[in-house]
Amino acid sequence: MNRVTQLFNIQYPIIQGGMIWNSGYKLASAVSNAGGLGLIGAGSMYPDVLREHIQKCKKATDKPFGVNVPMLYPNIEEIIAIIIEEEVKIVFTSAGNPKTWTTLLKDNGITVVHVVSSSKFALKAQEAGVDAVVAEGFEAGGHNGREETTTMTLIPMVKRNITIPLIAAGGIATGNGMLAAIVLGADGVQMGSRFAASVESSSHENFKNTIINVEEGDTQLTLKELAPVRLIKNKFYNDLQSLYANCPTKEELKDFLGRARAKKGMFEGDLVEGELEIGQIAGLIDEVKPVRQIIDDVIMEFEKAKDAVKLLHF
Repeated sequence: MNRVTQLFNIQYPIIQGGMIWNSGYKLASAVSNAGGLGLIGAGSMYPDVLREHIQKCKKATDKPFGVNVPMLYPNIEEIIAIIIEEEVKIVFTSAGNPKTWTTLLKDNGITVVHVVSSSKFALKAQEAGVDAVVAEGFEAGGHNGREETTTMTLIPMVKRNITIPLIAAGGIATGNGMLAAIVLGADGVQMGSRFAASVESSSHENFKNTIINVEEGDTQLTLKELAPVRLIKNKFYNDLQSLYANCPTKEELKDFLGRARAKKGMFEGDLVEGELEIGQIAGLIDEVKPVRQIIDDVIMEFEKAKDAVKLLHF
């Protein structure tokens, strides 16, 4: 056991990212049943939908699972109330101040983890009383830090500054990547893109098939003025870059983005006008697989890589 498996009472130190439009109860329960920690992504759910997914997840697994809560989303008070009412044991928070909800959640017996993109925010999260942090590098999909610090530099920098367990995220989809993160000081890893391209992910088949065709250089971090997000370069992305050529205001960017652009792309499968969020590591993902096979493959590769490193002599 290590600090992450002990904290969550799981078999492997592998956490599934709570990605919007991908992370319903089917994905979360499948990851938990396969020995990792599954997370329901509350960011794309109305409160009543979240409650339904929590209840279904309880029936689908007897293993620990959690809920990922982006704190900038509307209905946050209602979402927190539902999480407490439904006696969820683990909550990952992101996109906001960890001080806001950590005390209340912990007072209700909930293990709290906060997602950060820098050492400064990792320290703030530790001071706020969280049980662990996820340090997410610039390679990650979805919403991201503005600093563009890569995972390989971020992990040792954060490790140097905190004492609580550290989970590495961003650019990890293989056993080799998991070993690299742990060697750099992480206690476990969080994988998003790899699980987005799983059978159990709730995203549209069009999106899953696009992920496995992504190549190196096909994604870009953009929209830093609003909330930085890494996107696949489709028509929507190209139109956005044309808008940037005219130095748009924040309001113009918001108008262009409109509403439900991510839902249109990832959940409804509009590959032309939709927002397609994925990490750089998608260039290594070439098959949609069942969750159990993904985790088994990662662990097998991790063990092989660990043995290979032991044989190195200089």
